[in-house]
Amino acid sequence: MTRPLIAVLDYGIGNLRSAQKSLERMGADARLTADTGLIADAAGVVLPGVGAFGPCMAALEDTGLDEQAQTAAADGRPFLGICIGLQLLYEESEEAPGTAGLGILPGTVRLLPGNVKRPQMQWNRLEVRTPSPLLEGLDDAWVYFVHSYAAPMDESVVATCDYGGPVAAVVADGNVAATQFHPEKSARPGLRLLENFVSQARVAAVGA
Repeated sequence: MTRPLIAVLDYGIGNLRSAQKSLERMGADARLTADTGLIADAAGVVLPGVGAFGPCMAALEDTGLDEQAQTAAADGRPFLGICIGLQLLYEESEEAPGTAGLGILPGTVRLLPGNVKRPQMQWNRLEVRTPSPLLEGLDDAWVYFVHSYAAPMDESVVATCDYGGPVAAVVADGNVAATQFHPEKSARPGLRLLENFVSQARVAAVGA
């Protein structure tokens, strides 16, 4: 079975290598990289990350990987955002007023509503709303979250968790998908999601 090339965007934020290693475990030729040629050649692209919206967006821009992410998302290849990588896909975030996001998805990332403890730092149950190849085998799975802000609850939300009400856990729009939780920290369910993504990249590589 072929090992599709997946570019994990290396913009120097957080433990990016854990996502790379988990993708390798699931059958990908995963490279942690900022090389534009390699990113262009990849069958799939992953934007992981931990931290705050503003510094992460600044790091993306400093490395030029903001444009690489936008190009990869626009050209139809499987694209996966993880944690802050999900939030960066949006136009803006309440966490960093005046800082523009990637604008790949419309809307504003907002503080978790209500009187809940912030951050949500726990395992929580995934509730699949819309069937998706990325979520195959994951309905009612328990996955690990660490976040204080969340994506808007719109038609792109394909899975939620309950944290004082429904919270966006997975979003998907065409070839672009993202998880608010950390699949690389979510044991078997998280690895299953990454395996599903690798399968999508494998199909994309064959069709290229």
